[in-house]
Amino acid sequence: MKNKIFVGIFLSIILIANISFASYHTVTMSVVEEPICTIHLGDNSKFEKKLIHKDLSNKEVTLQLQVTNEEIADKPTGEIMLVLDNSNSMTEEVSQNQTRKDLIFESAKTLVSNLLTDNASLKIGIVSFSTNVDIKKEGTIEDATVVSTLSNDSNTLSTAISNIETNGPRTNLQAGLLLASQQFTKTSTNKYIIILTDGVPNVAIDYDKNYYSDDVINKTKQQLQTLTSQEIQLTTMLTGIEDESYIPTTTTKTFGQIINEVFGTQEKPTCGKFYYVTDTQIEKTIKNDIYHSLLETKKILKDITIVDYFPEEIVKNFDFAYISNANIGTVSTKIDTTNHSITWTIPELASGQIATVQYKLKLKENYDSSIVNKILNTNQKVDITYTDITDKKQAKTSDITPKLKLTEPPIQLPKAGTITFIGISILVVGLLAYSTLKLTSIHKKMK
Repeated sequence: MKNKIFVGIFLSIILIANISFASYHTVTMSVVEEPICTIHLGDNSKFEKKLIHKDLSNKEVTLQLQVTNEEIADKPTGEIMLVLDNSNSMTEEVSQNQTRKDLIFESAKTLVSNLLTDNASLKIGIVSFSTNVDIKKEGTIEDATVVSTLSNDSNTLSTAISNIETNGPRTNLQAGLLLASQQFTKTSTNKYIIILTDGVPNVAIDYDKNYYSDDVINKTKQQLQTLTSQEIQLTTMLTGIEDESYIPTTTTKTFGQIINEVFGTQEKPTCGKFYYVTDTQIEKTIKNDIYHSLLETKKILKDITIVDYFPEEIVKNFDFAYISNANIGTVSTKIDTTNHSITWTIPELASGQIATVQYKLKLKENYDSSIVNKILNTNQKVDITYTDITDKKQAKTSDITPKLKLTEPPIQLPKAGTITFIGISILVVGLLAYSTLKLTSIHKKMK
C-alpha cells in the first residue's frame, strides 16, 4: 500500500515540475533587436559592435568588435623639383654593365611615372648639377642646368632625364638647389625638392676657391636651411661614398665629417629626410622609400583602448568564449569579474588597417529562470579612448547593443494513446485519494 502512495506522489511531482518550471530544452532564444553600435573615430574611421551570427537552436550568438581606419591618405599635390647629380663620377660602374647613373636615373624615371600615375595634376621639374665644363663659370649658378621645366607629362620628363650628360668635373650642390627653388610657381602651396647625388659637395657659389672648404660646407648647409624656411620639403639621397675616412688634400676634414656637417645624419638630418645609402640600396630607396614618403601622409590612430561592458544577467547566465583572437593588439582572456568587462588595446592602427575581435555568448544549462520573457541587452556599453590623427586624445561611449529574449512555449497537455493527459492526472489523483483513505481505515482498525 505504501508503494502505491509513493508512486502516486512521484508521478504528481513530475507532473507539477513539467508544468511549473522553465526547461533548458524547451526554452527558445530569439534576437529582438540587431542594431549596430557605431562610434566614429574620424571622418572615415569607426568602431563597430554588431551581431554577426545566430545559432538559436543552440541558444548562442556571435558578436564582433571591429575598428577600421579608412582615413584617406594625402597624395602629393603641388610641385616637385628633381635635383640630379650629373658629375662624371656618376659614370662609375657599380655592377655588371650598370653604372651609378643607370641606377639613379632609371629609378628616378620610375619615381616620376608612379607619382604622376597617382596624381596627374602634380607638376614635376628637373635640374641637374655638378660644375660647368667651362672652368671660368665654376662656382656660379651656371654649375646647374634646368633640364625640364614643371610638367605633368611623364614621357617628356623621362626623355629629359635620359638626355642628361654626366660630364661635370666637380659638385656644386648649392647651385642645383638655388636654381631648382627658382622654378616653383608663386601660387604653389606644396613644394618639394628631391636631391639624388653621389658626391660630397666641394664647390659652392662664390666660394673661397678651396675645394671642400668650410666656406663650401657652410654655404651648402645654409642653402638647405633657407629652402626649409621657405616651406620647401627636402628629401636627399646620398650614395657612392666608399671611404668616409678619406681626407681631401684641400682640407683637414674627412668625407664623413663633411657629410655630417652638411646633411646631418639619417636620424638627425639638417633638413627634411636624409637617406645615406650604398649603391645596392639605390633602387629601393628611390622607388620605395622616397616614393612612399611622398605618396602619403600616414594617418594613424594611436593608443586605442576599448572597454566592452556586459550586464550582470549576461555574465551569470551565459558562457563567454572568443571565436577569434584580436588580429591587432591584445584583448582580455576572459570577462573581468570586478566590472563585467573585457578590454582591448591597440597601440597603432594605420590608414587602411582593420582590427577585429569576435566572441560567442551561449546560454548556460543552469540559467536563472527569472530572465525568461525579459529583454536582455548583450552589452551594457562600450567606452573608447584613443589618440586621433591630429594627435589629440579623445574619449567616446555608446550603449547601443543587440538584444535577446528567452521564451517558454505555452503549456500543452500531451496525448498518450487514447487516454488524455487529463485522464492520467485524474487517475493519479484518484489513486492518491484511495490510498490515503485505505491507509486511514487500516490505522483505525488497529487501534
